[in-house]
Amino acid sequence: MKKILDLTAEQVRAAFESCGYAADYGKVTLSNRPDLCEYQCNGAMAAAKAYHKKPIDIAGDVAAALKRQAEETAGAVPMFSSVEAVMPGFLNLKLSGDYLAAYLDGMRSEAKLGVEECGSGETIIVDYGGANVAKPLHVGHLRTAIIGECIKRMGNYLGYHMVGDVHLGDWGLQMGLIIEELRDRKPELPYFDENFTGEYPQEAPFTISELEEIYPAASARSKEDENFRARAQEATFRLQSGYAPFRAIWRHIMNVSLADLKKNYGSLNVTFDLWKGESDAQPYIPGLIEDLQKKGLAYESEGALVVDIARPDDPKELPPCIIRKSDGAALYATSDLGTIIERERDYAPAEYIYITDKRQELHFIQVFRVAKKAGYVKPETKMTHMMCGTMNGKDGKPFKTRAGGVMRLENLIREIDEAVYDRIMENRTMSEEEAREASRTIGLAALKYGDLSNQVSKDYVFDVDRFTSFEGNTGPYILYTIVRIKSILAKYEEALAAAGKAEGASAASAEGRMRPAQSEEEKTLMRKLSAYNDVVETAFAEKAPHRLCQFIYELSDAFGSFYNTTMILKEEDPEKKAGYIRLIRLVKDVLESCIGLLGFDAPDRM
Repeated sequence: MKKILDLTAEQVRAAFESCGYAADYGKVTLSNRPDLCEYQCNGAMAAAKAYHKKPIDIAGDVAAALKRQAEETAGAVPMFSSVEAVMPGFLNLKLSGDYLAAYLDGMRSEAKLGVEECGSGETIIVDYGGANVAKPLHVGHLRTAIIGECIKRMGNYLGYHMVGDVHLGDWGLQMGLIIEELRDRKPELPYFDENFTGEYPQEAPFTISELEEIYPAASARSKEDENFRARAQEATFRLQSGYAPFRAIWRHIMNVSLADLKKNYGSLNVTFDLWKGESDAQPYIPGLIEDLQKKGLAYESEGALVVDIARPDDPKELPPCIIRKSDGAALYATSDLGTIIERERDYAPAEYIYITDKRQELHFIQVFRVAKKAGYVKPETKMTHMMCGTMNGKDGKPFKTRAGGVMRLENLIREIDEAVYDRIMENRTMSEEEAREASRTIGLAALKYGDLSNQVSKDYVFDVDRFTSFEGNTGPYILYTIVRIKSILAKYEEALAAAGKAEGASAASAEGRMRPAQSEEEKTLMRKLSAYNDVVETAFAEKAPHRLCQFIYELSDAFGSFYNTTMILKEEDPEKKAGYIRLIRLVKDVLESCIGLLGFDAPDRM
């Protein structure tokens, strides 16, 4: 259904036009003075110069036209209860209670509560993982994972075909380091026997725990032992050249790592449609390099093969994109370009969205420009790099463990779950088992909301105490609002059942119509609800999950004010009570839909 802001603007534009002014002046915005009005139009200020009239006179003309519109549409629900032209030429508007109630009824009848599918099935690739195999996920992987998951969910909800790709780091020097470290630890393995001709084992010669210990040991060793590093580089080259024994080890590394990565991403409620990696791009790289040379885009510079990407209007000098190093090795840029060629072949997406930290800004400028310059993507294909700020500790520096190391993601999740569990047990309203289960649900909300409520590009401070609070702008506060509404609805239906009116729950609270607001708190809550479709569409268009978080915080706060000033269950008038129930049921539905887009759920009790 149409956004309420657009509907109000249609009426105001029509009024401008009926008075002989251009309709474009009839732009309506939310009021920045809610004490005076709910919506406002400042078009008369701009129109005054064009029409050589005082702004207040133009505003007065439009206000009179809006009032005439209401009088002439007999039988229809008037949109505005108040239209005022005020000095020096503002148009102040208030929605009528009947119109707002009818709009919310429209939301209740829609499958997606009024959100239109503005996407028409266009494919959008979201690259939001970037984990390296053989390494555990750590806090540095948190933001890209949960932001990407939210972007993907919002896009799917709006009717786009979102394809999420983890895009693993699975083809670099770390593989050679692991292979050579494994050789020294277990030289008896058949992969290191040049004369072995049988089938290689199906079972990996290491567990995930062993693998996670092998890589850092090998990495540290390579920094001190030049001979070992040279061996690792040679092993990497042989792997990438198709040497069967090393390919067999690589498959073991991949299988063990993927199982662990899927488990850890799963604990964040993050999923991927594709589990591709840099290795999948390798078949495209020889043709890519040849094509760039044939097109005259790639040339040699100091032994390396590069492509110029600088433009005359660039605010600063940008270096060329290196496609192949002087030693013949491909780079991340080459791999990403190969991946784009593969994605174009398989999906031909309308848009690419890459989510990484800020440090990769230059890399993606180079990759995007080469892809467009070489014609690998269409000129109109949108290519977006969402640059994430860092998650910092209370000292303002990147988040570390107490010992000063990088914290594993599973340990961070465990820490926040424990903090939530302790808060729950302070009140002792649940058994320990139920509290443990609830703490995982609430902990995930605390973690995700704590991140997503910040602008993507901004750094933020990770504060366990604040994030797990049941008060303020936090995930647990949002969940508490939902649980409170669930409790009210359950008590309402229990009361109906006890009175022998079990069927009345649906008849009274679901099938009836929304009632006009009876108080300012109720109207504020209804107006917040009416913005839902606008917020979801805007949050996706701007790639801004924090807008969705701000909306549900304000909606929860508006519900709190309504709840504190309204005797919902103690209301003696059954029709009025049923109206309250319809309203808060819609609040619950909207909040649950929003947290689903953010990537977490609400428990039944808190």
